[in-house]
Amino acid sequence: MFSFLLVIIYVAFVSLGLRDSLLGSAWPVMGKAFAVPLSFAGIVSMIIAGGAILSSLLSDRLNRKLGTGLVTSLSVGMTAVALIGFSVANSFATICLWAIPFGLGAGAVDAALNNYVALHFAS
Repeated sequence: MFSFLLVIIYVAFVSLGLRDSLLGSAWPVMGKAFAVPLSFAGIVSMIIAGGAILSSLLSDRLNRKLGTGLVTSLSVGMTAVALIGFSVANSFATICLWAIPFGLGAGAVDAALNNYVALHFAS
């Protein structure tokens, strides 16, 4: 059981790293579609980072109240919904709105999984 759970956690960590590079690789096309300059990717990136920082700071309270499994599930769900929102967005402002749940979900799942691995597995 532990080995299967550890594989799922490793896959989750890999997916956390992938999302960070997606904005940079997609922005040249997205920027043209929304008629905004390349520098606007920094705005979206900072909204995502702000949400990740906020949810990371609140993750201890969330983990104690809801448990690691539920926090991870909710966070992955928020991130997935936000990615779908990115794909159907029709303006830069909409992208900025979808960046909020994306950052919140990403930060919470990262902190929850790090905490779980630190408490239950040896290095």
